[in-house]
Amino acid sequence: MQPRIPRQQGREQRTQGIHRADGDAGLSAELASVVDGARRRAVRDGDRQIDTAHLLHSLLESDAEVRAAVGEGTRIARLLGYLVQRSIGYGLRWQGSVEDSGGVLVVTATAGFSPLAASCMEYARERALRAGAGVACGTDLLAAIVADPQARAVEVLRRAGIDHHELFIRLETPSSR
Repeated sequence: MQPRIPRQQGREQRTQGIHRADGDAGLSAELASVVDGARRRAVRDGDRQIDTAHLLHSLLESDAEVRAAVGEGTRIARLLGYLVQRSIGYGLRWQGSVEDSGGVLVVTATAGFSPLAASCMEYARERALRAGAGVACGTDLLAAIVADPQARAVEVLRRAGIDHHELFIRLETPSSR
């Protein structure tokens, strides 16, 4: 049986003892795990592609640095509450549609991601390289996600009362890496 959301295309390889696809190259082991969690969530939600809200949800669940960057206590709880509701509430309008703001360069070679989520993955890799890191981490992906105001994840952040622009500025300060 073929998975509904395909794994990243490319030659399979082993990196640091973790089985990863070439599409995961340039990602820390933790971030590759985040992508796998987002993929599982998308399949469970009945979505055709992994979008930025799937990535944000997975980041919040698995990355303490991302949670710290977003906020403390009730902010995280409220945000996670909105993300959980997406499959039973307002997120249903996203099913069957493709996340693409039109404001970013569309990356089409990355199977399984919405065009915007694929661009975010590339942005995260580039951000890590600019910072001199070998691989992208959770805060690199979070910065990429909040950079586009049309991202589904940004809509969820807004609903939870979190200013995505302020978060982006905090993440882009040199001390955030």
